[in-house]
Amino acid sequence: MSLSRRLLAGGLALVTVGSAYAVFAGVSGASSASAQKSTPSTLSRQKPIVIAHRGASAYRPEESRSAYELAIEMGADYIEPDVVTTKDHVLVARHDNWLNDTTDVAGHPEFASLKKTKTIDGVQHTDWFTEDFTFAQLETLRLKERLPDVRAGSSAFDGVDKIASLDEVLQIAEDHHVGVYPETKHPTYFRGIGLPLEDELLKELAKYGFKGRNDKVFIQSFETSNLRALSKKTSIRLIQLIDTQGAPYDFVANHDPRTYDDLVKPAGLKDVATYAYGIGPGLSRIIPVDSGNHALPPTTLVRDAHRAGLAVHPWTVRPENSFLPVEYQQGDSGSPNFARAEGDASRYLADFYKLGVDGIFSDDSALAVSTRARVFG
Repeated sequence: MSLSRRLLAGGLALVTVGSAYAVFAGVSGASSASAQKSTPSTLSRQKPIVIAHRGASAYRPEESRSAYELAIEMGADYIEPDVVTTKDHVLVARHDNWLNDTTDVAGHPEFASLKKTKTIDGVQHTDWFTEDFTFAQLETLRLKERLPDVRAGSSAFDGVDKIASLDEVLQIAEDHHVGVYPETKHPTYFRGIGLPLEDELLKELAKYGFKGRNDKVFIQSFETSNLRALSKKTSIRLIQLIDTQGAPYDFVANHDPRTYDDLVKPAGLKDVATYAYGIGPGLSRIIPVDSGNHALPPTTLVRDAHRAGLAVHPWTVRPENSFLPVEYQQGDSGSPNFARAEGDASRYLADFYKLGVDGIFSDDSALAVSTRARVFG
């Protein structure tokens, strides 16, 4: 089936723009103008929120003070710190507890003896790990761009920022009157080594007034058991993250045969709704791609989640061609710079907005904010 037929079959109107395709939610055959005038139906009937994925990660090393402050300048509603812990149980903003791909730790001979091999969520890593450092030791490291081949501009900021504590990130949020959206990383692992994240996270959030359902805060996790436990301790809104494949690690550790696929079925969504405010699915759970990275018709996940009373905050729209389906890429695919060039991520964002998502994670908050204004007026 051709792309146009596949998109039309999925309830999206296809408009040809030069050699590219533009996809619009709504009735088959709708014009782009009429599609833009329609208001997508979010769960709350409010405009979707823009979540700065680890800060302005398209432009600064992720989880850095610079990245968070730039994202706020770009108009993000929430900044997202991933939360891990140090040896002395200080929560810090790192995507993972290993350090070599995002810091200059390998250049510190004083820490050479701390390099170890560990199994994290079933995967073996040889690296340096946050839980083997005190916070004072971690503060001597400096951050670097994780994807320098794609984000060369960001790598110009290597060495500028130190690792931020969660307390520092919360202070940034308070100073700039934005929300926070922390993720508990590897909770089963940290609980297993006697450094659980959840109670410390609640304490830190409470210090800055983030205590309940009406505050500008969400807590997210790819695991389920810690969210279930948190739902009994706090009224802060919880988000069940849903990967595009595999299973929550707590399921794996407990020999539970269920997978993320089970969580997006109607029965799974109904169960998630008993402890969580919403779900955070990978983008392709909503707009799938085939083996050639071509966009397929949207799934019914947004509608199904809303029927279960769950908000939907998909992750993560990144602006570069290398992260976009073929239909949203731009430029000469034969160019050596094609992968790092920015594609039509605005149209990609618009298509998610038009499908009724309640929020979106983006590495480029300014693009997500400007696209929202165009779609919602």
